[in-house]
Amino acid sequence: MRIASIGHAAFAATLIALGLLGLIEGSFTAIWQPVFDHVPDATLLSYLCAVVALACGVGLFGSRTHSLAARVLFIYALLWLLVFKLPMIIRAPLTEGSYQYCSEMAVVVAGTWVLYAWFATDADRRRLGFAVGQRGLRMARVLYGLALLGFGFSHFVYLNLTAPLIPHWLHAPVFWAYLTGSAYLAAGAAILLNVLDRLAATLSAVMMGLFLLLIWLPMVARGHVSAFHWGETYATWVLTAAAWVVADSYCEMRWLGADKGK
Repeated sequence: MRIASIGHAAFAATLIALGLLGLIEGSFTAIWQPVFDHVPDATLLSYLCAVVALACGVGLFGSRTHSLAARVLFIYALLWLLVFKLPMIIRAPLTEGSYQYCSEMAVVVAGTWVLYAWFATDADRRRLGFAVGQRGLRMARVLYGLALLGFGFSHFVYLNLTAPLIPHWLHAPVFWAYLTGSAYLAAGAAILLNVLDRLAATLSAVMMGLFLLLIWLPMVARGHVSAFHWGETYATWVLTAAAWVVADSYCEMRWLGADKGK
């Protein structure tokens, strides 16, 4: 077993759980949705998503299989982003929801990209050298930063949906909705500009985790929740794990953004 970081282990375990859930439900789990209505054999495709998540999650724990698992997962997630998510922006470029869905998948792709860059073999470096190593990590971080911008804007555009989710004991829900939206925008900009990017990546992952702990899990614990609440819980769980992997990619950098070796 080879564990590169805590985020690596958490993400792999999350994939296993996501795969098992997909096989049990026989449908697309939240992170893969939505899928075009006209896609043929959608049920078979949903099982494929579950199998890929489960197999790659298990593979990421293996010292001999982590490279293959990271490669397959990265390519699969990237294709899913390009085939099912980006067309939503093309069809509705002025609808913020299109960017929200793309941002969710972009975070997953960024996390898998970091793992692929870490575990790349010599063959990967020869064939896809631009996508691995430090260059690959930078590209994954840029994608993650863009995703955070999408999340941030959605908090402002969908304020009427975001504010009611704030726990009552925090008070001032509109303030917290604006604050977290601004935090996403600031973190995305910091990562794209290489300014306090390690801090930004870490705090954004922590914020996602807090959403899971303070909003979605308490709703589930109280029961009588809708499919939407379950889906958002699963999605936030996956996004937190993927964001954690991206944050771990900065472990060789100082908190102020300078490489230790420089």
